[in-house]
Amino acid sequence: MAPPRSAAAAKRQAAAHVVLGEECLRLNPADGTIASRVPALRAAEARKVASRAALAFASWSRESGAARAAILRRAAALMQQDRARLGMLMRDEIGATQAWQDFNLDQAIWQLEAAATLAQNLSPEPVPDAGGHNLVFREAAGVCLGIAPWNAPLALGVRAVATALACGNAAILKASEICAGSHLAIGDILSAAGLPPCVLNIVTHAPEHAEEVVEALISHEVVRRVNFTGSSRVGRRVAEMAASGLKRCLLALSGKATMLVLEDADLEAAAQAAAYGAFLNQGQVCMSTDRIIVADAIADRFIALLQAEAESLRAGPPEEGARLGPLVSEAAALRLEDMIREAEARGARRICGGARRGTFMDATVMDHVEPGMRLYSEELFGPVVAICRAASEAEAISIANDSAYGLTSAIWSRDTARALALCRQIDAGSCHINAPTLIDRPDMPVGGVKDSGYGRFGGLAALDEFTELRWVSTSSPLGQP
Repeated sequence: MAPPRSAAAAKRQAAAHVVLGEECLRLNPADGTIASRVPALRAAEARKVASRAALAFASWSRESGAARAAILRRAAALMQQDRARLGMLMRDEIGATQAWQDFNLDQAIWQLEAAATLAQNLSPEPVPDAGGHNLVFREAAGVCLGIAPWNAPLALGVRAVATALACGNAAILKASEICAGSHLAIGDILSAAGLPPCVLNIVTHAPEHAEEVVEALISHEVVRRVNFTGSSRVGRRVAEMAASGLKRCLLALSGKATMLVLEDADLEAAAQAAAYGAFLNQGQVCMSTDRIIVADAIADRFIALLQAEAESLRAGPPEEGARLGPLVSEAAALRLEDMIREAEARGARRICGGARRGTFMDATVMDHVEPGMRLYSEELFGPVVAICRAASEAEAISIANDSAYGLTSAIWSRDTARALALCRQIDAGSCHINAPTLIDRPDMPVGGVKDSGYGRFGGLAALDEFTELRWVSTSSPLGQP
């Protein structure tokens, strides 16, 4: 999920695009070569797309769950076969490393398979009573708009539309201008799998036309559901636009994931999990480990282990043996550099990393991060992790909850009962014991609290987001006059 951008940062990001007539070109963040070229739609074209989706909805909503499931499973198989091309597309558009390419592909395939399972389990629920019979149906809502971010192109692009399609809705994916080629590929794969025309529609645009396109889609009368994954700043605006049309909205927004490391933790395993959670995809994930709260008694030992993990994660071109790729833009790297400099001026200590080389930044560990520092309060969205020290459980929980965000968290302790009790005290949509903060499963309810949004992707909870409940009653038992 991208953090809010200043005007200067937005200008630098726009330099990563070239608009040629009705086409928008995305430039590779590592070397400036052309990564992808897509149609640059405006508001009028976006509204026409929504109207076509509404026409396609009528027949698609009448398809059986088994038929919808078969298409979704074929799409999963096609994506598996096309892994190499899709991985290279993500590498060129966002600088995805091999590990992040694999994560995206595995998650997207899993999302499609999980959605197929849901499609086959939408039977009406009988609620009998003495005087007759009641049925509760889940009906497709209509046209569902998904707005997906750039940082996990396939995983979050598929998530934005898969359950909607499984439930019989037509869907629109408003692609990110940063990874529009990857998002268009999702539509190509589902079309090749047999999805009828206009049931899924991918809308691409130039960066400067993002707001007008989003407003045109959300305000269109045929759009009945909106899901948005991205920054809290933009999420508020999306929620306002949806609310004006009384449209249900699912928001998966910014995070500032916290990991608690207690004095009885397996420190080596915790350090490995922290490095994975903080630095996968250069930390550009809403579930990335932003803050690690460490018990005073073991802080120095844990930090030494984490430092060793971090120092092995050098950023640069993969052909040079680097394990971290570029940040999405130089603006993102400059923002992190400013935050590190500000924290050091206020007393934080840099353990390793922090030097910027264009869009590249090595894994960075900052110790003694405290309230008042931007590293403490803002979503980092880069290869930087902040360490806070705590003298007690109560202080650790207090620090963990001292955040506007509440997406995901983790606790490391050999005492599972103790960790479980602490999990229940953390304001977050999920908490993982002896695991990284960065865990995503399409069969589990994924979402946040506070400024991290509301609603849930994944599992049966997602059905509420993409269907309408309809109560049908009869005055006598079914099958009788």
